[in-house]
Formats: sequence, structure tokens, C-alpha cells
Amino acid sequence: MTRPIRLLRRLRQSERGVALVEFALTAPVFLLILMGIFDYSWQLYAQQVLQGAVSKAGRDSTIETYVNDPSALDDRVREQVQNVFSNAVVTFSRKSYDRFDQVGVEERYTDSNHNDSYDVGECYDDSNGNGQWDADRGSEGNGGADDVILYTASMTFDRVLPVWRMLGQPQSTTLTSTTVLRNQPFATGSDAPPDECL
Repeated sequence: MTRPIRLLRRLRQSERGVALVEFALTAPVFLLILMGIFDYSWQLYAQQVLQGAVSKAGRDSTIETYVNDPSALDDRVREQVQNVFSNAVVTFSRKSYDRFDQVGVEERYTDSNHNDSYDVGECYDDSNGNGQWDADRGSEGNGGADDVILYTASMTFDRVLPVWRMLGQPQSTTLTSTTVLRNQPFATGSDAPPDECL
């Protein structure tokens, strides 16, 4: 019993023991911060890989080659992303518009009760032809000649370091990248239907 007490007294008087205790207290916090920086940097790198692939796809998709087979363009983006993040799941969506200023804009409506939002029964212009009012007037798909396309790619992948568990976050993360482009006048384009009140 006296041996442990003597050992404790020696440790208490030793300055090396203080450094050991300080290291034991600060090391977990330091390692957590360090892993957080690495995790954030890895996600930032993933975002740049995705953005680079999408930007290249945006340039490539304006030529007629990919109009009839947009999935070939998606395959190229997926391949570029998976060269770096082999287990990433990459998904795509496209919305077409007539003009750049319509991207992400709601369909016009008559605000009968002046509450600054669309209510069922109010008159609206069905720009995308789906029979209902939408907060985004874009039509799903690649559009036609001269259409403006909002091209979105999302990648979902598992984070490498266990910092997500320590911070109570999910292991998998999803990053999204978009680009806006205009199709070439490769054929006779179809103009938007005239506005009509539905």
C-alpha cells in the first residue's frame, strides 16, 4: 500500500508528471480539431472535384453530341468523380427554361387576396405544362434547341475519419454542384407556350 503512495508523491513533485497530465488533457481536443480540419478539407476537395466535373460537363453539353443521349454526359461526370471517390453515388437532374432570367423563378400568378403567395384557385400561368402551379417554372429534362438548362449533380459518400461520430453527425454526406448552360440551336426550337390563365 505504501508503494503506490510513494509513487504518487514522486509524480506530484515531478515536473515531467505535469507535462504528462497536460498532454492527456489537451491531446483529445487537439486530435479532434485536427481530424475536423482534415475532414473539412476532404469534403472541400470533394466539392472541387464535383464542381470541376460539372463545369466540364456544362461546356461539353452545349454541343449537339449529347442532346439525344444526356445519360452519356452523366456517365462522364460520374466517371470523373469516381476516379477520386470510388464509392460515391452520383445522381443528376436537369430543368429547362426558355431564358436565363427564368432559372429558379416561380410561375406567374394573380395574387387575388394580396398575401404575396399563391393560393389554390388563383389564376396562374402553367409555364412547364404540368397542370399545377410550381415554385420553380422549369420543365424536367434536357429541353430543346436554345433552351437554358439548370444541370445539377449530387454526390453522396462516406466520410473517412471518425470525427463525424464524435460530433454526432451522419457518416455519409451529400454535396451538390450546379451549372447553367444554353443548348446550341441544333434544330428548330419550340417556343414557350403563350401565357394563359388556368
